[in-house]
Amino acid sequence: MPKNGKTIRVLIVDDSASVRRVMTDVLSSDPEIEVVGAASDPFIAARHLQDIVPDVITLDVEMPRMDGITFLRKLMTQHPIPVVVCSSLVSDKSETMIRALEAGAVEIICKPEIGTSQFLQDSHERIRMAVKAAAQAKPGKARKAAGTEPKLSADEMLPPPRANAPMARTTERIIAVAASTGGTEALRHLLCAMPEDCPPIVVVQHMPETFTAAFARRIDSLARISVREAQNGDRLLRGHALIAPGNRHTVVVRSGAVYRVEVRDGPLVSRHRPSADVLFRSVARSAGRNAVGLIMTGMGDDGAMGLREMRDAGARTLGQDEASCVVYGMPKEAFLAGAVEEELPLDRLPAAVLRLASGSAKP
Repeated sequence: MPKNGKTIRVLIVDDSASVRRVMTDVLSSDPEIEVVGAASDPFIAARHLQDIVPDVITLDVEMPRMDGITFLRKLMTQHPIPVVVCSSLVSDKSETMIRALEAGAVEIICKPEIGTSQFLQDSHERIRMAVKAAAQAKPGKARKAAGTEPKLSADEMLPPPRANAPMARTTERIIAVAASTGGTEALRHLLCAMPEDCPPIVVVQHMPETFTAAFARRIDSLARISVREAQNGDRLLRGHALIAPGNRHTVVVRSGAVYRVEVRDGPLVSRHRPSADVLFRSVARSAGRNAVGLIMTGMGDDGAMGLREMRDAGARTLGQDEASCVVYGMPKEAFLAGAVEEELPLDRLPAAVLRLASGSAKP
């Protein structure tokens, strides 16, 4: 049972009877979760909400009478309840999934169009943990939950920075950013505030494969800087932000005065791929004092140790404060690990990052 003695009440919304049945079985098998209803479309779900307000809703996107995105937007204005979108994933629908995150979804669980019931049974732990993470999120904002895979450290990908390794200060700084739950909107705010000549930026946002390219295109269409999904060998350039691709680790390497990214396969690190710990450690190794690290809203502790390694290597570091986070998980763990120099609200982070990147003593 949860610490407060209350179960997490869940409403399942999906037009497939078999999916509703399997989801009910998967969630009900956890003593911390109670399924309080199942609806075949948003109109029936709305009637359920007149009788009981659940803690979390699982929601399909493609449904009759009203699509899930429209229902999600209406829900956030009337009943801001954390939502886990569980829908079929094909590449041309990734823009729809980005809109779901922007509309307020906590997590995207990609179910196949064939063999859905078996997939849901095989993914039971991930689904239950997504629901539990959603229950902790603040309603009405875009969110994404952390995974539940065995936890490995960044040692799986690259060795730690050498203590007291010499690192000449250059005229070029780089900015490394990590976010998870709620990060899509937080990153939009950050990147859209960047000037055209800002220092190079590399970002880890926990997001499924194929979503990161769509997310990058979305921000690129809004921002003054160039934003795109990182590809192996890309240079870090002023006025450009690279988003780590989903399901691959991204590391920063240095050759002379040139910084590049390498996109690598590898195991889950801190239960994620891409992992913020991997990115931050690589920046600590390759840039040291020539970097600024920022950890933003997110579930779990990915990035805390890597950001501490950046700070120990001489980098300047910031964290998003609790009040402006959708989920104060990653920034909290980083703060407790001594990785964060100062916590600031989201609206103050862009200017603070730029000041530190310019060599200012204070954020």
